[in-house]
Amino acid sequence: MILSASRRTDIPAFYSKWLVNRLRAGYVLTRNPVNHSQISKIVLSPDIIDCIVFWTKDPANMLPHLSAIEDMQYRYYFQFTLTPYDNKIERNMRCKKEIIQTFIELGKRIGRDRLLWRYDPIILNDTISISSHKKWFKEMCAVLHPYTNSVTISFVDLYAKVKTPLVKSIGKAEEHQLAGIFSAIAREYGLTIKACCEQTDFSPYGIVGASCIDRETIENICGCKIVAPQDKNQRKACGCIESVDIGAYNTCKNGCVYCYANFSEKTVISNWEKHDPDGEFLLGKLSCTDKVTERKIKSIKSA
Repeated sequence: MILSASRRTDIPAFYSKWLVNRLRAGYVLTRNPVNHSQISKIVLSPDIIDCIVFWTKDPANMLPHLSAIEDMQYRYYFQFTLTPYDNKIERNMRCKKEIIQTFIELGKRIGRDRLLWRYDPIILNDTISISSHKKWFKEMCAVLHPYTNSVTISFVDLYAKVKTPLVKSIGKAEEHQLAGIFSAIAREYGLTIKACCEQTDFSPYGIVGASCIDRETIENICGCKIVAPQDKNQRKACGCIESVDIGAYNTCKNGCVYCYANFSEKTVISNWEKHDPDGEFLLGKLSCTDKVTERKIKSIKSA
C-alpha cells in the first residue's frame, strides 16, 4: 500500500510529531470525509506500507524526524511545493529564502530521486504576469536543480470558494505561452518538466503528464515492481496510482488563498485546537456513534 500524507493537509509542516507517533503505534484512525461517523483503522506496518508520499510546502519540522522514520524501515519521498509567491497569496508561510534553504537541506539529506519539486499552482493577477513567472522560474531552477530531477507545474483551478482578485482565470493562449517558457528553462537546467491534471496537451513543449503517486518513482525506491491500479478517486487527467490518504480537510495552516482543502481560516483555527499529537486521529477523538472498521490493505510489491 502507498500511504499519502497528505493531499488534504500539510502533515510534514504541522503534524510531523503526530505522524511519527502513529507510525510507532502501528495504526491510525481516519474519518470518511463525507460520512464522519465512518472510521477506518489503517495498519501502518512497514511490511504493508510500501512507500509514504509526503506532500508539503515547508518540511522544516519534519527534518528532525526522518531518522526515526528510516529506523522503522519506512520508505518515502517528498512532493515539495515551492512557489515564489509572497504572503498576500500564501499568507502564513515562512520567508521563501528560508524555505529554499530547507529544500536544499532536504535534497542533500535524501537525494534528488526522492525530492520532487512542484511549481504550482500557476496564477496570474494584476501584479503577477507572465514575465514575472519567467523571471522567478529561472531563478528558482538555477538554485534548486542540483537537488531534484524534475519539476511539476499546474495552472490554478478556480474553485467556487476561490473568489479573490488575487487569483484570476488563465486563458489557453497564456497557458501555452507559459508552458513554452517553463519548458525551455527547465531543459536549460536539466530538469524533467511535467504537468499535473491538465486537460491541455503540452507535449509539443516536451511536457509530459505527471503522476504524483508515481509508479516508477516508487518502484525505484522499493527496488522492485509493484502492482497497483490507477486511482479512480482523482480527477480525470490524474496519472496517480492508488493510495490511502491519512490527512483531514480544514487542518492546513499555510493560509493559501487558492486552497481547495480548507473552508475558512476560522474553521482551521478551531480544528487546530482539537489536534492531539498523541491522538489516534489527526483531528478529534472517537465518539459513541462512530463505527470503526479495519481497512483491508496489503503490500503491492510484485512477488
